[in-house]
Amino acid sequence: MKSIAVIGGGITGVTTAYALAKRGLQVTLLEQNRYPAMETSFANGGQLSASNAEVWTHWSTLLKGLKWMLRNDAPLLLNPKPSWHKISWFLEFMASIPHYERNTTATARLAIAAREHFFAWAAAEGIAFDSEKRGILHIYRDKKGFDHAARVSQLLALGGLSRRAVTPQEMRAIEPTLAGNYYGGFYTESDSTGDIHKYTVGLAAAAERHGARIRCGAEVLRLRSDGQLAQVTLRSPEGDQTLDFDALVVCAGVASRRLAAQLGDRVNIYPVKGYSITVQLLDEASRQAAPWVSLLDDETKLVTSRLGPDRFRVAGTAEFNGMNKDIRADRIRPLIDWVNRCFPGVSTRQVVPWAGLRPMMPDMMPRVGRGKKPNVFYNTGHGHLGWTLSAGTAEMIAGIVHEAMRPVVGAVPHGPAVAQV
Repeated sequence: MKSIAVIGGGITGVTTAYALAKRGLQVTLLEQNRYPAMETSFANGGQLSASNAEVWTHWSTLLKGLKWMLRNDAPLLLNPKPSWHKISWFLEFMASIPHYERNTTATARLAIAAREHFFAWAAAEGIAFDSEKRGILHIYRDKKGFDHAARVSQLLALGGLSRRAVTPQEMRAIEPTLAGNYYGGFYTESDSTGDIHKYTVGLAAAAERHGARIRCGAEVLRLRSDGQLAQVTLRSPEGDQTLDFDALVVCAGVASRRLAAQLGDRVNIYPVKGYSITVQLLDEASRQAAPWVSLLDDETKLVTSRLGPDRFRVAGTAEFNGMNKDIRADRIRPLIDWVNRCFPGVSTRQVVPWAGLRPMMPDMMPRVGRGKKPNVFYNTGHGHLGWTLSAGTAEMIAGIVHEAMRPVVGAVPHGPAVAQV
């Protein structure tokens, strides 16, 4: 049986390990934290949103970034301090702008395909994750934003997604708790929400039931491959430890760039920080005033999800500030203010803030496929749609790995053997 190392225990790593284990491969998932899903897969916006498939590679994104550069509360914040990584990333971002329409449509198509696997796995494994299939409502306060959304809807339709324009009156019928004045909205009934952390932890347990080994507290120091043997060196209390595998799949989020470089590959991921707050709905008035339908506010770049009766999550913003995971009060405050404005009946007395780093490729498309070495593979760089796309890209990479690992006459199987160094 072929041995495969999966590097990273977030949503992409866990879905990849599960899909590989289901195919009968010997899988070891290596995660640096004590538990799976403790980084970017811990407290995201909760949306499974094909309707949010629009890629960011548009000139308006750059113009907004420059306009908001000096505003600490801006939805998009760019630290002006230069670095070669940041410069190279933005140059590639600009080079991808001509492919904006094609990539938006392709992302929508992938998101729709991912749904089938996502919900089938949850049903088969009995995973409870506060799922709500009530659709997602995009809200717009002016004609300019609404008209842009109408053009995006045409691109999404080419990818197979149906979403419809709604009037302010229809918006309030869809979600009666929403306060404020709006020009209009777009509603996608097929989208849904849930708790990414609960889903990832549940699927990790399912992967173990299918034979995968999940090893947490395993900090990966180095990766090597000669094309036939893949080696992973871990830090451990007893000394650095090297494991041998037949192949490896890098699913390490923002660490994928560094690990790929060790393998001779260039995966130009940039860490784009996002924030969230989880509002604890401690009283009946707040529970009644909080929405059940998920929202996406394009003007403020915020999304919402209702996580069971007692939690309401608001997430969003984008901060280009390197590998910085600090939770800044001036970035959390706009999220709280947004809740106070749009849902004034919800008490924000008890709010849990969080920040995570989205692994973004310059063209906003995930890196899924082979590396230069025949036994090295990647499933990473999903950006703001990691959860939405994860089941689809996991199935894709598992199929590629399974095909590549077909038995070869005369081949000698490897590990996982352990060597102390």
